Amino acid sequence: MYFAALLARTEDGWEASDTELDDVETLSDLAELAREASPEDDTVLVLIEQEDAWFGVVRIDGEDDPRIYVSDAAAAARSSYGEILLTDELLGREPGDDGADLDSLDLDGTEEPDGDSDDDDEEGGGAEAVPHSPVGDSEILDDLGVGEKELKSLDAEDALSAIAEALGASEVLETVR
Repeated sequence: MYFAALLARTEDGWEASDTELDDVETLSDLAELAREASPEDDTVLVLIEQEDAWFGVVRIDGEDDPRIYVSDAAAAARSSYGEILLTDELLGREPGDDGADLDSLDLDGTEEPDGDSDDDDEEGGGAEAVPHSPVGDSEILDDLGVGEKELKSLDAEDALSAIAEALGASEVLETVR
């Protein structure tokens, strides 16, 4: 299960809307969806949480590039919605570098489990590309009242509620939950 909502800052405060991500395939699609929520080029936050395992915040300010924060990259990588946020740039890898190339692996079914550490190192190399830690812009909400230290300390279970409360938007977020 996942929950995703758009919070758009307006002259009258924050407006929330529930959003479906089923038709969103790329970060560009997500940014376009967010921009449509605010015709005045105001700040729009896309808040996503997945099964209390991870949460993500995408901030769109007008036509600026999206800013992204993901609480646990490895958990998000196991989610189709998380994969939208985990761009090559965010993970610090070259575009198109998806780790081990499956065609280059010799998987004919005759491999013996010998505990050879070389094989473990190869697998660990792919895991390092997606760390079990936060990635992205941890200062994404600084000017909105949620500092870097506070953002990093949030638990995925109640992070979106805590962020909305700090923004003064908890009531509008709860209406779409």
